[in-house]
Order: sequence, then C-alpha cells, then structure tokens
Amino acid sequence: MKIGLASYECRMNDIGFNLKQIEKAIVESKDADLVCFGEAFLQGFAAVTSDYEMDIKMAAEQDSLPVAKIRELSLQYRKAVMVGYIEKDGRDIYSSYALIENGDIVHNYRRISKNRKDYEKTCENYREGTDTSSFLFHGVAMTAALCGDLWIYPESFRCSGLLIWPVYVNFDLDESESGEYAKQAAMACGKALLVNPLSKEPISRGGAFFFENGKVKQSLGLDKEGVLVIEV
Repeated sequence: MKIGLASYECRMNDIGFNLKQIEKAIVESKDADLVCFGEAFLQGFAAVTSDYEMDIKMAAEQDSLPVAKIRELSLQYRKAVMVGYIEKDGRDIYSSYALIENGDIVHNYRRISKNRKDYEKTCENYREGTDTSSFLFHGVAMTAALCGDLWIYPESFRCSGLLIWPVYVNFDLDESESGEYAKQAAMACGKALLVNPLSKEPISRGGAFFFENGKVKQSLGLDKEGVLVIEV
C-alpha cells in the first residue's frame, strides 16, 4: 500500500482554491492509495477567529457541499483521501480529520487537545473529541492525531500500526525540529506520517515526513508543493 503526504498551499477562507489544491494533489499522487493533507486544510487553520457567529458560518458539516466535493473527487480518481477541516455539528465546532473512501466518510477523528483555542474569547460550543480509537485501511490499523494532540496526550494514541499526524505549524520543520517531532511520535507509535500544509498568511513552510522508531526515514523539503509517497 502507498500513502501520499500532500504538502500543498492552502489559503485562509478560500475553500474554492483549497478544493482545487486537493484535486491537484490527488492527480499528482499517481499510484498512491491514500492521500493525506494537513490540519484544517479545507478552510485554512487561521480561518478560526474565535468569534462564534463568524466561525459557525465558516465551519462545514459532514454533508456540506465542500465535503461532498471531496467525496466526489475520491470517487472520480478512485483514491482515498484524509483531510483536515473545521467541522460544524449542530451548534458545535471541531477541528476534525476525515477519511473518505469510495465517496464515503468512513472515519471522522476530532482533535482532543484544547491548545488551538483563545480561551478568553471562545464559548462552550468550541468542542474537542474524545475518541482516539484506531481504524482499518486496506488491512492496516491506523490512528489519527491532530497537531498538539500528540504533544499533550501521546499515551492516548499508542498503537502498533501506523500513526497519521497532520499538523499546522508556522515554524521551520528543519532537521533539528523534525527530529524532535520524530521522537515525540515514537512515544505513541513506531511508524508515523506527518504532513504540514504550505500557507502564505500566516506563513507555514510545509513539509512531510516518515518517522520510524524516533528517526526521520524520508522527508519532503520545505517551501515547495509536493507529495511524499511512502510504501507501507
């Protein structure tokens, strides 16, 4: 099985552009069975303003048109997609990560850590998930963790299969920093895949990595769009 880690530019509150980027990455991933994107890629991580009335309008339900478009792309190109999005569920808002296969959402993980929020502004409708259970994809047990989850609750993501770690970081994932991420990932799982989007506002330099036993085994350079394909 081959997994593509798509480090592509996303733009804040430009869902049309970001959907085109998702399709572009799917096409360029060639023979990958699964293509993974960074945290909140659909709307852009900085799209969350902590103004509830604005954010609830920006957030996307699982049956929304933007998510439906990704489901269509999964069917059209016969590829599974994992993508981060700001999710609306009723009146609640989550940072979520969906696995879409054959046009269906087959797993929807919700970030469990709270450090993405401005506590002085947000209300109780900004929520976190509680479920960190693994799921199967092509017979491989996988677990998803979003960004700060793995720094705060690594014990909640311990698994013997494969850890998918989408992030949004606005600092350089250089050799030293990526090495620290590799060590942190090893606290949960021996094999981990990290993907970070590119962004101009705020600045994120991207990058994608395959970690194994606390070491960087493969990586995609910063400041350029690309898909790192890993065979597992």
